[in-house]
Amino acid sequence: MTALLLENGPLTAAGLAAALGVSPAAVRRHLDALVAAGRVEERTTADPNRGRGRPARHFRLTDAGRATFPHAYDDLALTALRYVATAGGPDAVRAVAEQQLAGLEERASTAVARATAGEAPADRAQALAAALTAEGYAATASAIRSGGQLCQHHCPVAHVAAEFPQLCEAETAVIGRLVGTHVQRLATIAHGDGICTTHIPGAPVAGNRTTLAHPVPRERQAHRSLATSPSTTPQTQRERTHA
Repeated sequence: MTALLLENGPLTAAGLAAALGVSPAAVRRHLDALVAAGRVEERTTADPNRGRGRPARHFRLTDAGRATFPHAYDDLALTALRYVATAGGPDAVRAVAEQQLAGLEERASTAVARATAGEAPADRAQALAAALTAEGYAATASAIRSGGQLCQHHCPVAHVAAEFPQLCEAETAVIGRLVGTHVQRLATIAHGDGICTTHIPGAPVAGNRTTLAHPVPRERQAHRSLATSPSTTPQTQRERTHA
């Protein structure tokens, strides 16, 4: 049915029924399901051949319905980036990737700012996951002992990024800026992993001190005082006995 709408444009239920050789009632049930799924929309238009009466109800594909058919967007993007790489090198590809992600970063930044107010990076990741999901990344965020993880279960440019890792690198930089800290990519769909996983470090634990390999001058002086103090110097020599 959707193939007929793609080939012929908007059609009525009666026109679809005649083309498919089924009853209009069966066609309407199927159309109702497609409309509910967002793949088909109904338009009421005037038909000069119908004369007086109710306007004709035509059904047409939505953008989501057209997206279910095969397309060559990946091939087009690869061809374009290969040309850019040949003409300008890796830096030119990186510039294209950053430009392509600029709009996403702006939209996600607004969403994160509305949902958070100076929280820790791992908390900001929750708001970022929701913003990325709205962009088609199917993202989730979870807390772990050492911070948090941002997982993207879908990558719209995975096939292109497999050949041009600059896309993943630019995306990782965007994530770091949005959560407000340096992040580390642990896995990517473009490299054959099931999920794009980004580690977001947690805040350092207060009170932890690292022992200095070389004491500062004041501490060094204290160490010397303790070492020469009679009360703390161990007795290591025995008294000699006379024969």
